[in-house]
Amino acid sequence: MFNIPFEIRFVDFIDIAIVAIMFYYILLWIKGTRAVQLIRGLLLIVLIYAAGRFFGFYTINWLFDKFAAVILVLLIIIFQPELRRTLERFGRGKILGRMGFQVEPHGSWFVRHLVRAVEILSENKIGALVVLERNSGLTEFLESGVRIDAITSAELIVSIFTLKSPLHDGAIIIQGERVLSAGCLLPLSESRLLDKRLGTRHRAAVGLTEQTDALVLVVSERSGTISIAENGFLTRFLTREMLEEKLFNLYKAEGAKADVIPWQILKKKIKK
Repeated sequence: MFNIPFEIRFVDFIDIAIVAIMFYYILLWIKGTRAVQLIRGLLLIVLIYAAGRFFGFYTINWLFDKFAAVILVLLIIIFQPELRRTLERFGRGKILGRMGFQVEPHGSWFVRHLVRAVEILSENKIGALVVLERNSGLTEFLESGVRIDAITSAELIVSIFTLKSPLHDGAIIIQGERVLSAGCLLPLSESRLLDKRLGTRHRAAVGLTEQTDALVLVVSERSGTISIAENGFLTRFLTREMLEEKLFNLYKAEGAKADVIPWQILKKKIKK
């Protein structure tokens, strides 16, 4: 009674599911970016082309036939940041991570130094921008700052961001357990989802995480609020405990306490 002209295989459902998931994540990644406006313009062009084919508009059809390759190249150029970001996110997925392309986890002493530095900066309302490199390379941003290449310590981080330091306005980039560069310039986010009251420091943090898989810690100069940016999203109003838990979970650090100078001594040095 019902004649199906083609055979539906189980693998076809898998095929459709994969395509649907890909489109879902692509739309999720471009949400809140300038790519949304570009896609609207692209849809308008497609509608004009479809209308030209349907109604037989010879001039429109001729233009699209002649300039199809040019339009394709223009789309690649226009969407270059979004395409790069998407490919990077595919590249740092769990599959490649299991193949061994993962940054070595940090020791617990590193996390404790970092958390202590952020807390001191927050209590003294000293603005800071700390970038933790993961799988995506940050060479282009490292070159915009001053090379340091020193073991990470709370004292070093605090001294860099003190107001009299010539490097306090930029970001520091940490690779592994070493501060590689300070005073680095980061790209600003163009997302419309960010709070309008956020300043350049927070927008720079989100901007970098939109393009790479880096984790960025932010300390507000006005309020001392601690924030963390990851994958283009900003989480604000973190406490010391929340930040420490986040970093320990991220790096899977275990064990020993760091042998460092007491908090009170370092705080007195900051006030002086």
